[in-house]
Order: sequence, then C-alpha cells, then structure tokens
Amino acid sequence: MIHSIKVGISLVLVSLLYLLDPLYEQVGENAMWAIMTVVVIFEFSAGATLSKGLNRGMGTIVGGGLGCIIAILAQKLSGGVGSNYYILIAGISIFIFGAIATYFRTFPSIKKRYEYGVMIFILTFNLVLMSVVREEQQVWEIARDRLLTILIGFIISISVSFFFFPLWSSDQFHCSTLSNFQQLAYAIQGCLEDYMRFANNEKENEEAATTNFTFCKSLMNSKAKDELLASYAKWEPWHGKFGFSYPWQNYLKIGDLNRDLAAIILALRTCLQASKKPMELQSWSETIQLIEPCCEEIGSNVMWTLKELGESMKQMRKIHASQISTNLKASRAEISMVVMMNIFTFNKIATLSILNNNYDEDDNNASQLAIASFLFLLKEVVNKVEELTKEVEQLGDIACFPTHIQL
Repeated sequence: MIHSIKVGISLVLVSLLYLLDPLYEQVGENAMWAIMTVVVIFEFSAGATLSKGLNRGMGTIVGGGLGCIIAILAQKLSGGVGSNYYILIAGISIFIFGAIATYFRTFPSIKKRYEYGVMIFILTFNLVLMSVVREEQQVWEIARDRLLTILIGFIISISVSFFFFPLWSSDQFHCSTLSNFQQLAYAIQGCLEDYMRFANNEKENEEAATTNFTFCKSLMNSKAKDELLASYAKWEPWHGKFGFSYPWQNYLKIGDLNRDLAAIILALRTCLQASKKPMELQSWSETIQLIEPCCEEIGSNVMWTLKELGESMKQMRKIHASQISTNLKASRAEISMVVMMNIFTFNKIATLSILNNNYDEDDNNASQLAIASFLFLLKEVVNKVEELTKEVEQLGDIACFPTHIQL
C-alpha cells in the first residue's frame, strides 16, 4: 500500500509538467521523458529505485553524448544530415555500438548491476542518431532537453522514495537473514523430535513437519532473491544501522551456508522417512534408547547456537565465541560417544542373535545403515553450524560490532 501510494504521488507530481501551462512552456513535448522515467525507475525499495535511476542516468549521458559526437562527425564527413553518406555512417555506428553493448550485457558482473544502464545506452544512442534526421533542432539541443526532463523525473522519484516512508532493501535483507536462523533452529528441533517419535512408535507431528520441510525448500530457492537484495542494498545511502561499505557480501556467504544447512535438514528428513522399516526391528529400538539422550543434547546445543547467532546479528554485537565453541565441542564429543555406543550395541545384539540361532544379516545391516545415516547427517549439521559461527564472527569483525559488554 505504501509503495502504491508513493508511485501515485510521483506520477501526479511529474504530470504537472504537462498539466500546468508555465511548466509545459519550458519543457514542451519532452515532458513525456520525465513521465517515462518515473514509470520505469520507481521500484519497491529506495535502493532499487536509486540503482535504476543511476543506471538510467549513466546510460542516457553516455549514450546521448556518444550519439551527439557520432552525429556531428557524420554531418561533417557527409556534408549534411539527409545525405546517403550520413545514413550509411549512422547505420554502421548503430550496428557496431549496439552489438558491442549487447555483448557486454552478457557478462555476469555487468548483468548483475548495470544491465538496465546498458539497455538505456543502446536506446538513447539509437534515438539521438535517428532524431537528428527528422527534427529541425540541433543535436546538442535535443540531447540537452531530453536529459533535463529525465533528470526531473529522476529527482521526483528519488525524493518521494527516500523521504516519504522509505522502504530499504538493506532492512529487508537483514531481517530475512535473522529469520532464517530462527527457522532453521526450529527445523532441526522438529526433525530430531520426529525421529525420536518414530523410534518410540509414536505418531508424527505432521503439521510441524510439513512447515519445517516447506521452509527448507523455500530457503533452498532464495539465492537469487538474496543476491538482488544485496545488490540494491549496496546502492543505498547511510541510514539507521547500515553505513557506507557495509559488508553485504558476508551476508551472501551466510545465506549460502544457511542453504547448505537447509539441504542437510532435508536429507535428515528423507532419512527419517526411509528409516521407518528399520525402526520396527529390535536392534533399532534397543540402540535408540541408548542414543536418545545424547541426540537431544546435540540438538539442544545446535539450536542454542543458531539462536545465539541470530540474536547477535539482530543486536549487531559480537557473538559469545567461547561459549559457542564449548557447545560445539560438547556436540562433537556426544556424537563420538553415540558412534561408540552404536558399534558396541550392534555387536552385542549380533553376538546374542548368533548364539540363539536367530541372526538375520539383512535386518542387522538395515538397522546399522539407518543409524549410521542419521549420525552422519547429525555430524554434518554440527560442522555446518561451526562454519556459520566463523562467518558471523568474521562479519562482526568487519562491521566493527561491539562486544556484549561494550553494548
């Protein structure tokens, strides 16, 4: 609603160039360029509007300037605007510069931040060369008048976007990253709880499981959105907690690690579904009773760590590195203990089964595989959380976050 109202206000202001006679006498038909500028550059956030506006400005200046130079040179070489030589030179120039600019649009670094500017360069260069042929004005006058009206549209768009309930891409990106930590913690908790419910022949919490599963899938597909928000955030001026040269690149690295963690959680969920049959075996039930307390402790440590990382970024303070390191070391020790208990228990069960002549190798292997998959993925969760901790710690150092005591 706020964005819609802001667009409406901008369109009313820029339309005054047509509606009011004193303004129309100054700009004339070129007022349409101001209206077009507002329509095409006004985006949801201030950073996106500024990005498009600057791209349009740079594309217009470079394209218009180069078009004017080519047009003047072509007039001098051909002897006049309407001559066949001018048309030939203009056509060759349009082909060369249009092809080169289009080729540069395919470069990832240019496509990410300057694609719109390159497109406007092609449009402006072409229009300037062609306008000279059909209009009586001098080429410099055409370029000047259009550039001024585009500048008016840019100023109106930026003023409304920045000073009337501004919406910042940086705030949206920051809050999205914080939310991911909280949701991942809940997803890990949900997976472990469902695993233990299956082990104890209890009914699964389908609603919570579906919610966690859906969030992880949506997080896996969020890379393009994060890169777009980071790109827009880099254009935004100093505001609130975010200054110039804020390390948004580190946010992208944190986002990549969060997506890796979501992928592991999805694999853990798949392991949970595939382990229903082994869970019915006696060897599984005896083993799970031994490892359940350890798994709950590991899940608790991982959840606390993720919430601490999110809370430190929310408060923009450095993390409790020593406490997190202690928790992750405890989690690794718990996993090592679980592995040893798993090996000991299965060997004991296998020995007793052989002595009682009821040993089933297939059932035994299925149970061991289910437990091994679960423990391996749990270990990967701990490793990925440790990587996240290092990345958040690095973000705090680069962004000069205060410590908890300083805060």
